[in-house]
Amino acid sequence: MRNTATKTMCTSYQMWHLPFSFTEMSWNCLKTLCMQMTYKQIFKKRDCVQLCSHFHLPSWCRRKRLLYEERKNSMMDSEDLVITSSKQDIAHHIVTFSSGKHYFCGYCAAFTNIAITFPIQKVLFRQQLYGVRIREAVCQLKKDGIRNLYRGLFPPLMQKTTTLALMFGLYEDFSFLLQRHTNASELVTCSVAAVLAGTTEALLTPFERVQTLLQDHKHHDRFTNTYQAFKMLKDYGMKEYYRGLIPILLRNGPSNALFFGLRGPIKQCLPEATSYSAHLVNDFICGGLLGAMLGFLFFPMNVVKARMQSQIGGEFQSFPKVFMKIWVERDRKLTHLFRGAHLNYHRSILSWGIINATYEFLLKFL
Repeated sequence: MRNTATKTMCTSYQMWHLPFSFTEMSWNCLKTLCMQMTYKQIFKKRDCVQLCSHFHLPSWCRRKRLLYEERKNSMMDSEDLVITSSKQDIAHHIVTFSSGKHYFCGYCAAFTNIAITFPIQKVLFRQQLYGVRIREAVCQLKKDGIRNLYRGLFPPLMQKTTTLALMFGLYEDFSFLLQRHTNASELVTCSVAAVLAGTTEALLTPFERVQTLLQDHKHHDRFTNTYQAFKMLKDYGMKEYYRGLIPILLRNGPSNALFFGLRGPIKQCLPEATSYSAHLVNDFICGGLLGAMLGFLFFPMNVVKARMQSQIGGEFQSFPKVFMKIWVERDRKLTHLFRGAHLNYHRSILSWGIINATYEFLLKFL
């Protein structure tokens, strides 16, 4: 656009009819100084007066001469400037566009997953919170009725879609920035990027907090929807929204680092895919295996988080204190601490398989 406008506005040198009596050295000095000025600054009176007084030129003469030179140089160098600018900025534009795709694909993957696996997650939550068996947890849901089966869906839907959008998008953005501005190895930059993305996800802890309260049948009589839960927590202050933040931080960062670090190597170990359906199956298997492994590894973090977030008001107990309390309540046995882990294992295979397959599938078409 600038080149077109320049061709339209610019005329030949003779049309200016300007008397130039200054030396070539003076003109070069003047031009050098003006290169540090913006286009608009050339027409500012105070700038004109300062430079013209230094070179003993009339201000109207200087303005026209500088305008002509700038337009002439612009016409001659416009293509080079565009090419140079494109080379400098092309990576930035590509990353911005690519990151947008990663955010969108992560959002859609999370939406698909939540819609399918929410009832399973509810059974798992009851096991984590009360240490009951699957049959008893299912019986509790039956007593609640089909009307309450998807009770509490909105917070995880908002939290998971936003969280996974941030997880995939921020990981790509942080990876690019770290690789561009540091000399660290790819393994280090990708690991740090994953931890930073996981830490940023923790900003959405209030949604997990409300989800926990809505899924706990002990609070069914206190509020009936997400808005009422948020409104009630408001009376206890902002800190109450972030109860259980520590186990979330301990879970998000390391799990993200392992997920992004192992996703590629695991997929390389699978049979080579030669079609879209084969790629979809490989992505499902890769995501499912990683999700199941990480879900089992960090299961105690989720147990402590559920216990912390099921409380409303009162003392903010530390992570070690809550963990030891649960450990004693469950007879100091790992099998009791991991009660519900097998269901979480199967749910994670399905959940993260759907997430990874949907994410990679959408990414190929955007």
